[in-house]
Amino acid sequence: MIRAIMHGCNGHMGRTITGIVAADEEIEFVAGVDPYTGVENTYPVFATMAECDVEADVIIDFSNAKAVDGLLDYAVAKQVPVVLCTTGLSEEQLAKVAEASKKVGILKSANMSLGINTLLDLLKKATSVFADAGFDIEIVEKHHNQKLDAPSGTAIALADSMNEVLDHKYAYKYDRSQERKKREHDEIGIVAVRGGNIVGEHEVIFAGMDEVITFKHTATSKGVFGKGAVEAAKFLAGKAAGMYDMQDVIAAK
Repeated sequence: MIRAIMHGCNGHMGRTITGIVAADEEIEFVAGVDPYTGVENTYPVFATMAECDVEADVIIDFSNAKAVDGLLDYAVAKQVPVVLCTTGLSEEQLAKVAEASKKVGILKSANMSLGINTLLDLLKKATSVFADAGFDIEIVEKHHNQKLDAPSGTAIALADSMNEVLDHKYAYKYDRSQERKKREHDEIGIVAVRGGNIVGEHEVIFAGMDEVITFKHTATSKGVFGKGAVEAAKFLAGKAAGMYDMQDVIAAK
């Protein structure tokens, strides 16, 4: 049985993943970390990672950017690999993640869903065809009104997957309101919508002359992200130091 710690256990995703793990015979939570109380858990909960004294094989993180530094320090010190799902990290934090991965296994993904990770591959093929044919590329992402970061980490991951095919020559355009000029060809527009309780919707638009091709992924429940995180944790437990992603999990299936 794989022993796991849920970092951010009392948040919505933490509670969702707790329910998924409870029904999984291969993994169990032995501890949780969350500064907020008022939620009943079947495992001990600590306010910070530094206070956690329970041995584990892997950590699943769905917390917030402010808590990630302490998480990485703990993971390196205790040699416990981390499934890092928190988005909105600063450039300094991303550098710290890269440095930590030299000492402990880290699986980082902006989106844990199987659908999104399959879409990443499909977009590479589409980009290789449409970009050379003069198509413009735009991304529209929609999330609930409580989401703090914009654009979403998933939107950036989608853009990065396409830009990889384009030799990273395209710039990302987040706002067109401050200047009056026509669109540049070598750019990817990214628009963020926030409202209601939208779980997550990502639309990639290839707009050419007289035709438009659209790729769209819609999540109707956060359970898809939780299930992916649990599968990632089962994959990562026992792995050597290094940076992993959901493509590694899919390839191991």
